Amino acid sequence: MEIKIVKDQPVTRNELKEIAAQAQWEAVKAVVDIEQEIMAIGGVMHAEEEVQLMEVMSSKRDHTWGVNLYPGRWGDTFVEFDSMVNLKVWLGNRTRSVESEEIRLRIKTIIQKLVSD
Repeated sequence: MEIKIVKDQPVTRNELKEIAAQAQWEAVKAVVDIEQEIMAIGGVMHAEEEVQLMEVMSSKRDHTWGVNLYPGRWGDTFVEFDSMVNLKVWLGNRTRSVESEEIRLRIKTIIQKLVSD
């Protein structure tokens, strides 16, 4: 699958559903750069999306966080904070989740801007 960087033009839930269907998954993997307020979608693994953001958009590892987007869900179940790229011991994040509530809120706010219904 082709990795797409979402920045100026929001992606729709229908587009997310198509990406999920192509991958034969319920969710779409995404990596959000909380500094630039952009995200990468469409990868098989969060790590390849993170690398794409670093190479194309000069994202820094400290600012990239992996999530799963469930286009068929609403509210708090739309975004799942679970990715190996979230293991950032030097920032105090010792799990696959995003432990900082402040960072979680930033991610959700960015996703709200970058995903339209």
